[in-house]
Amino acid sequence: MHDEVASGLRQRVGPDVIFVPDAANASRHMRDYGVQADPSIKLLALAYPRNAQEVAGILAYCNEHRLPVQPQGGMTGLAGGAVPIVPCVVMSMERMRTIREIDPASGTITVEAGVVMEAVQKAADEADLFFPLDIGGRGSCQIGGNVSTNAGGNRVLRFGMARDLVLGIEVVLADGTFIDSLHKVLKNNTGYDLRQLFIGSEGTLGVITAIVLRLFPKPQTVCTGIVGVSSYDGVLRLLQLVRAALGPQLTAFEVMWPQFYELGTVAMGRTPPLPPGLGLYVLVETMGFDPGTDQQRFEGVIGEALEAGIGNDAVIAQSHRETSQLWAVRDSPGEWQRTRHWPQLSFDVSVPTAEIGDLANEITAAITARWPDLSMVYFGHVADGNLHASVAMAGQSLLQAEVEEIVYGVAGRRRGSISAEHGIGSLKKQFLHHSRTPEEIALMRVIKRAIDPNGILNPGKVF
Repeated sequence: MHDEVASGLRQRVGPDVIFVPDAANASRHMRDYGVQADPSIKLLALAYPRNAQEVAGILAYCNEHRLPVQPQGGMTGLAGGAVPIVPCVVMSMERMRTIREIDPASGTITVEAGVVMEAVQKAADEADLFFPLDIGGRGSCQIGGNVSTNAGGNRVLRFGMARDLVLGIEVVLADGTFIDSLHKVLKNNTGYDLRQLFIGSEGTLGVITAIVLRLFPKPQTVCTGIVGVSSYDGVLRLLQLVRAALGPQLTAFEVMWPQFYELGTVAMGRTPPLPPGLGLYVLVETMGFDPGTDQQRFEGVIGEALEAGIGNDAVIAQSHRETSQLWAVRDSPGEWQRTRHWPQLSFDVSVPTAEIGDLANEITAAITARWPDLSMVYFGHVADGNLHASVAMAGQSLLQAEVEEIVYGVAGRRRGSISAEHGIGSLKKQFLHHSRTPEEIALMRVIKRAIDPNGILNPGKVF
């Protein structure tokens, strides 16, 4: 079967695009950051297209022969969205890494789907511009995957999700139809906004091959600090203060609960920037354009928070090195394999910002009532309603589905989302009903059938 599929695809797009899977070349396509494919699943072929025309040829052939296709980017996802769950043709976008154009007048950059996020950031910087999308996997995640999953990250508060940064899109449908919608205009009120169908659809409706992204003026200053706050009510008071005082310069407002802070500092062998025991820890960051006053203004606002009794201590970075040290605490989950909090089960939920403190308390109460030995850690981009939760699961892997049902059930009863930014993939599809009504799910199925009637694109994902 492998040789037959590979031979047919090679006749369509060329021998240097299609490879027969074997133990050496297939393993890296069988897992993302946290999900490993069932080893019994056999890949039918490996495809590495170099352009949209080759993508179209591969999809047309697979559609004609009813062959499932698994699109893949940098394999940094957390919900299994790019991990095969049926025998399929894997289509990796890693060869499509051309930055086609930077247009300073329009404030745009046009890139192919396989361009790594960090390369987009660097290209913008070299043009004296700024691309704000940023996540921990910036050095390996691909921009097509970021758009396909509607990535969020650290700067959503100011710049929005990935969908807010996309002006135009180029996509190939399941039957090989090529859709060129690479518009560079901000205002385009010409019927259905087709790009939004594909953003966040996790490769189930089409394969994104290129994107027009928005760029912004490069910030001249970055001010960063961590504030200790005694309670979640204090977090809300601090957020109200910094929003009013710092306005659109406010870029990040990241909250770390005490257990998270201890893991990110003491457990990692780092000296805590603030002493443990202060309550919750809030990383605040601004980006501005006035080197003469921005740092002074930032320090004044943090000082005002301390004088008002909102915060009980604070530390403010005075150099790029100190900024990196503060962010290292917040970015520590990627290093938790070295701590007692591993293996862990992670969650990415959202509710209105005012409810996040109660959400964390409710989740903790529900889980510890059933399993007193399980420990939980919380952190998140709470200014945009996003709470990340992590449950240490050492020796308790059989409880995963029960723990997930509790967490997603609590978020659902608050009319929140079971996935704020990581997507649904294969891991969360059985819990989708907590965030979507039956009517919404039925409508999504109608759209899927209309665009991909043979169901070849990323089968078994989302629903």
